[in-house]
Amino acid sequence: MRLNIERFFGVVPAMATPFTQDYKLDEGRIRALIEDYLACGVHGISVAGSQGEFFSLDYDEHVRLLEIATQTIAGRVPLYAGTGAVTTRDAIRLSKAAEAMGADLALVITPYFAQPSQDELVEHYTAVAKAVKVPVMLYNNPPRTSVNLLPGTLARCMAVPNIVGIKDSAGDLTQSVEYLLSAPRPALLFSGRDTVALAMMLHGGQGTISPAANVFPKAMVRLYDAMRAGNIDEARRLSNVFAPLRAAWAWGSFPVVIKEAMALAGRGAGPTRPPIGALSATRRADLQAVVTRIAAEEG
Repeated sequence: MRLNIERFFGVVPAMATPFTQDYKLDEGRIRALIEDYLACGVHGISVAGSQGEFFSLDYDEHVRLLEIATQTIAGRVPLYAGTGAVTTRDAIRLSKAAEAMGADLALVITPYFAQPSQDELVEHYTAVAKAVKVPVMLYNNPPRTSVNLLPGTLARCMAVPNIVGIKDSAGDLTQSVEYLLSAPRPALLFSGRDTVALAMMLHGGQGTISPAANVFPKAMVRLYDAMRAGNIDEARRLSNVFAPLRAAWAWGSFPVVIKEAMALAGRGAGPTRPPIGALSATRRADLQAVVTRIAAEEG
């Protein structure tokens, strides 16, 4: 099997899932946000990931979200479809659904809560990838899952031809580089943490599946373009501009800070689903100051 992995690159918003005030999928807002991001020049869209509150979606909602995204994007950029689950069975079911509706890539987070071993991760990902033909990207996010997928495990998983790489949100640059060095063939490496996205790309990563691109897609695209053009000073300056937004995550429960920052920047996606609640008025004012400073880069 020969897969075209060259089309997966650049800035990919880790899209927050819009909900109405009564916590239902806001289908109109999903479409509007995707169109907005595409107009800002992003290179792909990721849906039903961690920022997308996939863990709060039931199966029908999850599939409907993927369906709306596929229809709205209409092939203009790749769709990175979050299809991870606690069990192998459920991850296969979601991955098959994503493939059937035309998603370009299945983004599969490590099982969480269960804390599988590295051998069990290999078995899990092998089963998921063999159940579909679509490219499969592993997703490592140990701060959220308490499971760290090791570089050697990625290498073993890539014995399956349609496993193409990894999104790494661990924040450990050494490990990120080791994914590329240990892979048995060219592998995709995407950042999931905005503060190290530039460093990962300079070390050979293809792009960033970016929480901050939900709020400031134009500025993140400018960072990527500067890096690609060899203007490293400008890319580093923009990377540093984003740092206070990542630091602000500590002000609320995940993923409310990005959603509230989106609202403050005019890209509202509604509330987070309970039990996650809104920021306090004091913290929202603090966040407004951060958003205002970064907004100057959007132009």
